[in-house]
Amino acid sequence: MTYLIVVKTADLAGEALGWAVGKAEGLDVYLEPPGYNGVPCRVFARYQGEAIVHTKRYNPREDWALGGQLIEQHKIKLSPYADRGWYADKVFPAEASVAGNVDWCGFGPTPLIALCRAYVAAKLGDTVQVPKELIPCQA
Repeated sequence: MTYLIVVKTADLAGEALGWAVGKAEGLDVYLEPPGYNGVPCRVFARYQGEAIVHTKRYNPREDWALGGQLIEQHKIKLSPYADRGWYADKVFPAEASVAGNVDWCGFGPTPLIALCRAYVAAKLGDTVQVPKELIPCQA
C-alpha cells in the first residue's frame, strides 16, 4: 500500500516530480520497489493499447523526449532566470487557465524541472499528493 503525503508543488524534485507530472497527464503511474545495490523507488508509467500493455520509465524532468512533448503541447516558454536557474511559463497568458488555475509558472535548476513544476502547478495546484517513499527523509 502506497501512502500519499502532501507536498508543495514548488518543492517537488526527483521521482516525486515525475509522479506528479504523470498524474497531471492522466497516466497510470506506479512505483517500482527499491532494487539491488541501493537503487531507490522509481516511477514507471503503464501504457495500454488494444493488443498490448507495456511499461516504461517515466522521468520527464530528465528526458527531453517526454518533457519536450509538454513544451510543444502546451506552448510553454523557458527562460534563464538570474539566481533561480530557469523559469517556465505559458507563451499566451490568456490561455493559461487549466482547471481554473492561471498561475502557469515554475522555477527550477534545469529547464525540464522548471517546466514540470509549472505544468503540475497549472494542472494540480500549489500542493500535490505523492507517495511517501519518494520524499527523502520522510520514507
